[in-house]
Amino acid sequence: MTRYIIRRIFSVIPTLIGVTFVIFMFQRLIPGDPAVAMLGEHATDESVERLREQFGLNRPLFLDRDALADGDINKFFDSQYVRYMKRLAVLDMGESIHRRIPVRETLALRFPATMELAFLAMFIAILVGIPVGIISASKRNSAIDGITMIGSLIGVSMPIFWLGLMEIMLFAVILQWLPAGGRLSTGIDVKSITNIYIIDSLLTGNIAGLRDALEHIALPAIALATIPMSIIARMTRSSMLDVLQEDYVRTAKAKGLSKGLVLFRHALKNAALPVVTIIGLQMGTLLAGAVLTETIFSWPGIGRWVYDGILGRDYPIVQGGTLVIAVVFVAVNFFVDIMYALLDPRIRYD
Repeated sequence: MTRYIIRRIFSVIPTLIGVTFVIFMFQRLIPGDPAVAMLGEHATDESVERLREQFGLNRPLFLDRDALADGDINKFFDSQYVRYMKRLAVLDMGESIHRRIPVRETLALRFPATMELAFLAMFIAILVGIPVGIISASKRNSAIDGITMIGSLIGVSMPIFWLGLMEIMLFAVILQWLPAGGRLSTGIDVKSITNIYIIDSLLTGNIAGLRDALEHIALPAIALATIPMSIIARMTRSSMLDVLQEDYVRTAKAKGLSKGLVLFRHALKNAALPVVTIIGLQMGTLLAGAVLTETIFSWPGIGRWVYDGILGRDYPIVQGGTLVIAVVFVAVNFFVDIMYALLDPRIRYD
């Protein structure tokens, strides 16, 4: 097991290098000049060229063969991609072209907000989805089964932007129970430790801050949890139905074990592998940033930030944000692989 973990860790390195190459290339294949996009169509050629020189946009993408022919080794390696990789080696993701703020500083503020929203949404999805799937499988073809599956189908099909707007209309405008957006109310201060306000409030004993943070995150978390909750419920039901047909489950029932013991001790553990896979994939997607949810609820997360960077052709933002998203997906997949071996002792890694 330890050897497998070490091999998986080393396999991450070429994966991430490949990700940096793909991000770098595809972004630069987009038509248009980022210098012109930033300065405007009426900018002079001199100002555009000066900006391109400032951010290295006039350098070759990879290696400069002309410089090598002239014997200038330094310029040979002074390409956009090599400079980008050198900065990444020291965790320097560059500076935003538009705002002139280091990307790493903005990530440190925005990514915890996305983490807070994504983890709470996934907690809600698991808390509701797995029990609903188990109940539906144990009462197959009953009215409860039909209602839960119709509900999960509606949850998967319902557009998040519509659900978010309906939540705001009902709970923020009509009932006025919860705020319509943002992370904290004006006048509420939470001492920043992790930039995750719920955790920071608990660590500092700030009850007012905790209550306000939970009120602000409730609506976006519920909206974001709808799709993964429905997918988890359907996958749990399908996997449980397969396991409940196995001989060892019928044997457990024949021994007189209670229905709850059969479901949770014998069936659920063996049905958990595909459910864990779905949870991992959905968690990676949520952490990547739900642009619609963050936009509707004015949530200052990474998704909207990267989207604005794409529109503005802000290379450092797009490269830094996308790289963080890729790291998240790799980490989640790694965790899922480890969970496989823990949940099913029959799995062995050579």
